[in-house]
Amino acid sequence: MLLKTFGWSFAITALGLVAAVFYGGWEAFGIVAILAVLEISLSFDNAVVNAGILKKMNAFWQKIFLTVGVLIAVFGMRLVFPVVIVAITAKMGPIEAVDLALNNKDRYQELVTDAHPAIAAFGGMFLLMIFLDFIFEDRDIQWLRWIERPLAKLGKVDMLSVCIALIVLLITSFTFATHAHQHGGGHVDKAQTVLIAGIAGLITYMVVGGLSGYFEDRLEAEEEREHEEEEEAERTGKKKPAVLLAGQAAFFMFLYLEVLDASFSFDGVIGAFAITNDIVMMALGLGIGAMYVRSLTVYLVRQGTLDDYVYLEHGAHYAIGALAVILMVTIQYEINEVITGLVGVILIAWSFWSSVRRNRAIAAAEGNEGSDEKTEVSSGV
Repeated sequence: MLLKTFGWSFAITALGLVAAVFYGGWEAFGIVAILAVLEISLSFDNAVVNAGILKKMNAFWQKIFLTVGVLIAVFGMRLVFPVVIVAITAKMGPIEAVDLALNNKDRYQELVTDAHPAIAAFGGMFLLMIFLDFIFEDRDIQWLRWIERPLAKLGKVDMLSVCIALIVLLITSFTFATHAHQHGGGHVDKAQTVLIAGIAGLITYMVVGGLSGYFEDRLEAEEEREHEEEEEAERTGKKKPAVLLAGQAAFFMFLYLEVLDASFSFDGVIGAFAITNDIVMMALGLGIGAMYVRSLTVYLVRQGTLDDYVYLEHGAHYAIGALAVILMVTIQYEINEVITGLVGVILIAWSFWSSVRRNRAIAAAEGNEGSDEKTEVSSGV
């Protein structure tokens, strides 16, 4: 099972590291390995959230996620995306941007760094909306009840998450403009860039999330109808009619997954520049990491880990909220990638341990009930 799920990741790792040695020797080998570890540590929460969505999709779409999705994640976000960002912000052609990335790495890094406020605002708003919509939803299973219970009650107010996200964006852009003015930078246009990029992230979330939610509701209605037909068939002995596959639902959930992965990859791409500004080594290292995140997602789905450890999804969403805040803060202040990665790992580890404790408590309670029943039976005899 492990080899079947992670086989492609192992193969890509071997190919990537060999390619790194041929490209830049053992130094490149070390840098690519570090980048892969960085990507995995920063994106573990991504795998948990992806698994919560992917488990609703059939085997065909899970394969699409592992094939087409990987191409988009590795080549699209880790290789093409930084070049596109440079081309747009520096107002140059894509070929010129590629030439700059390969032959003038310092200038290329400088341009990507200049584009960071827009990238962080877009990704930060998208991830913040995911966290807010999760935390404001009333759930049967609650992890940190003292936080989640009152927030679930507040969540009954319509459009509350959108209002909070916009307030955060306004505060962030205003703070950015004020800071730039105080330092005599005159970068008020940067604040406008942050505002526009943040609104674009919010709109993207609402469009893609809205469409996937709409088709997911249709899928759930179809499943409910199918269940009713099965019960009717059992009563009457008639053959149940075939149910059409909800292909649109799976497609829009896949699209939502790709946008989600893109938002998660922002911090990895930006963080990679702290290690190297070589676009080839970045693509190799982050690509290897992205493969493991994909495989881990499928592993969590097939093992039913989210069903067994019910607080994992909560921990992942808290990590998303933390990452959203960190991205917004990095618009103005530098935060070490180690801190970013550790926050996510700690929250997920905490939620995993809470799940283990819950499972043990349930097992102990069931064991006590079983022993009480045996005592009653023996007493009756």
